[in-house]
Amino acid sequence: MRCVHLGQTGLQVSVFSLGAMTFGRESSEEESRRMLTRYLDGGGNFIDTANVYSTGVSEEIVGRFLQGFREKVVLATKAFFRMEEGPYGAGASRKALLRAVEESLRRLRTDYIDLYQIHCWDLSTPIEETMDTLRTLIEQGKVRYAGCSNFTGWQVVQSQRTAAFSGWKGFASAQMQYSLIERGVEYEVLPACLDEGLSLLAWGPLGGGFLTGKYRSGEQPTEGRIARATEEQEESWSKRATKRNFAVLAAIEEVAKNRESSISQVAINWLLYREGVIPIVGARTLEQLEDNLGAEGWSLTDAEFERLSQAGSMENLYPYRFIEWANKKVWGGG
Repeated sequence: MRCVHLGQTGLQVSVFSLGAMTFGRESSEEESRRMLTRYLDGGGNFIDTANVYSTGVSEEIVGRFLQGFREKVVLATKAFFRMEEGPYGAGASRKALLRAVEESLRRLRTDYIDLYQIHCWDLSTPIEETMDTLRTLIEQGKVRYAGCSNFTGWQVVQSQRTAAFSGWKGFASAQMQYSLIERGVEYEVLPACLDEGLSLLAWGPLGGGFLTGKYRSGEQPTEGRIARATEEQEESWSKRATKRNFAVLAAIEEVAKNRESSISQVAINWLLYREGVIPIVGARTLEQLEDNLGAEGWSLTDAEFERLSQAGSMENLYPYRFIEWANKKVWGGG
């Protein structure tokens, strides 16, 4: 499996990460260990989890598995969501993060975390406090690199400016929802990451299972994350079962059929060759992981890439369309 640099660091990570959100919830520890073994045997080295996944069980499974060869992997986890009652059981304040790190280190059975990510922008904590805490953790050696997740473009930039004011680089990555049916990051977040030198770690590259071909228009889902998701969650059926999304799925199915590849492989491959993007591939079973691993080692043709890109293209909103129009008017071209 190919490796790429994480942001502007010297850290080399696999071209896609193995997400451990299913561990301990949809996947038993035995099945999780099989997937971890297969991923590492296939040349992967980048494992992503979070303290909130299965309320700590995912971290525990990963930690037990890695005993004896911890140094061979790049281990990423996250903190923000509530793990216990009280004002310090969640969030990105100094007190909450210092406690969360210690708990994650204990569950992961390690003395350092390669990539420690703030799972969501904290509306109740000044970003100066969060970034200063992350710098402290790096100076202590408990964290090697810092990242964010579920931030807007301006929040990414503000975080980086705050870090720079204190004399350090700040985030190496931003973990965001990104797939052929969820491309909102292309407006601001992806450009911000590219400009600031951050890798974008794409969670949900298959749209919570929508881009596997098992869901059909007019049919109510009965299994998978989409069937379990509540209305406010990103993978809810109301957010997935749209005319646009089914048109995107049809385009992927067409390309997959012509290439004799799976729908999932085509959807992941489209992300693999987006500049600065590292997909996080999760699976419930070893069989699903085997299929996903087949997304690497080949690339779509220019025509196929454009076909898929156009199928789910984003609406040209203001002020983007005005900026485009004004610059063409001033500078010509197009």
